[in-house]
Amino acid sequence: MRIMHRPARIAWLACALAAMLWLPALAQERHGPSAGHGPDRRPPAPNLRLDQRYHHDHYYPRPGHAVPVLPGGAIGLSHGRGHFYFHGGVWFRPWGGRFVVTVPPIGIVVPLLPPAYVTLWIGGAPYYYANGAYYAPAPGQGYIVVDPPPGAEAAPPAPLPPPQTRPAPDPIIYPRNGQSPAQQEADMQACNRWATSQPSALADASIFQRAVAACMDGRGYTVK
Repeated sequence: MRIMHRPARIAWLACALAAMLWLPALAQERHGPSAGHGPDRRPPAPNLRLDQRYHHDHYYPRPGHAVPVLPGGAIGLSHGRGHFYFHGGVWFRPWGGRFVVTVPPIGIVVPLLPPAYVTLWIGGAPYYYANGAYYAPAPGQGYIVVDPPPGAEAAPPAPLPPPQTRPAPDPIIYPRNGQSPAQQEADMQACNRWATSQPSALADASIFQRAVAACMDGRGYTVK
């Protein structure tokens, strides 16, 4: 029987704990304060960084960190010749059979803002900040990633909005017809794209999620 000495055992447990912590962090915004204010008190893993700009105070995985699978509900988006995925304020791109955390390209449009963000008013126009990225309204499409607007560093965050109820967790999706994980991922991305075309879906996250659920049900999945 192999005996692990106490120092080695402690080091092994620390590494295992750090590896387990990054997944909850991807969804940390969804379960944190609705406007991105108030620090998350959970201990960070080594691959996480704390974004304190404008008192956003949220942890995110560092750019370059690779994961084997995308978080549930990630939205697939194309920009130029590249393909990206967006979830909870974190951006991913495919890389060698995995998905690597990346910085979003300027000009890419996302249908919904991250669940946690900071609102900035600069030059009389609203901008939204989360995880190093600035978003501006793109009427009829959602929100576009933009360069930091002039004066952004000195701009104070807008006042905190009233407290909101805790958002519902990501739904559980079960393939009724034995679809493979690859087929389920393809269907999810197609349903995300279809949901953005539904009335009011770009302005209301609950409508967007209901549209995705209806689409997945029509493709042979049970969504709970």
